Amino acid sequence: MKFPKLYACCLAALLIGSGANALTMPDAGQDKRVEWKIQQTWPTAGKTLTMVNSLDGKFVFLLNDKQQVQIFNNQGQLQGSIPVEEGVSAIDISPQGEMLYLINNTSQSFTSVALSFIVDVDITGAPFKGPADAPVTITLFTDFECPYCRQIIPLLDEVMGKNPKNVKLSFKNLPLKFHKLAEPSAKAALAAQEQGKFWPFHDRLFAEPKLTEETIKKTAVDLKLDIPRFEKDMESPLIQSKLQKDLLDAQLAGVTGTPTIFINGRTPRQRSLEGFQAIIDDELQKLGKK
Repeated sequence: MKFPKLYACCLAALLIGSGANALTMPDAGQDKRVEWKIQQTWPTAGKTLTMVNSLDGKFVFLLNDKQQVQIFNNQGQLQGSIPVEEGVSAIDISPQGEMLYLINNTSQSFTSVALSFIVDVDITGAPFKGPADAPVTITLFTDFECPYCRQIIPLLDEVMGKNPKNVKLSFKNLPLKFHKLAEPSAKAALAAQEQGKFWPFHDRLFAEPKLTEETIKKTAVDLKLDIPRFEKDMESPLIQSKLQKDLLDAQLAGVTGTPTIFINGRTPRQRSLEGFQAIIDDELQKLGKK
């Protein structure tokens, strides 16, 4: 079977729908212990035979009578349709929808299908390293206080070293709320970007065994930044808007934790040089670069 490319633009932390006015409950002859309201309605193609939804509430999978499994996001936007064989009568999915399971009672067979949702992340204005016009972009959502984010850096350096002409690394902030210094660090790094020192600042912060307000200030001094300008930029509307854009882009991409990595919008299943390189090579081949 051929499976079309699926594009996902997911608004995280919402259940299906965006809310509507509650319907009036009858006054008599009804059980008033149940409150209910319609959240959302959207049209489907063909007659729906069965449906499942991902446990995180991001996707709904509908099997119809046209031998298709349609995938909708939680705003009712169609993400793609997967053709299935005649006789498929039941479907199920893995918790986040990355695997689709098909039951065909006609052929008495079970089929598992691996799915990849390709995410379009806006990296306009984001700090990056590598060629600006590189055909492959690695987008990294990270948090300066996240220990796992620190551990991924050597792997990314290795990938960049192996692909100096074909890969660009783009940085996106996702300071987690339970990390006290994550947001100040993010603002400080973006302020350093205004003076052309984002990556040195980035490297120094991740090299610190424990972040403090003093180490953030010391890093700015050691890198010979214009300190009055640096401190002013940290609190400026410009830096705040850049940080908010990163947070919104994370939400739109369905990112909830760090580090999260996309390679040309694809999520690597293996966080290894081989896993990353396999996607990079595949993307280069698609673009006729290899």
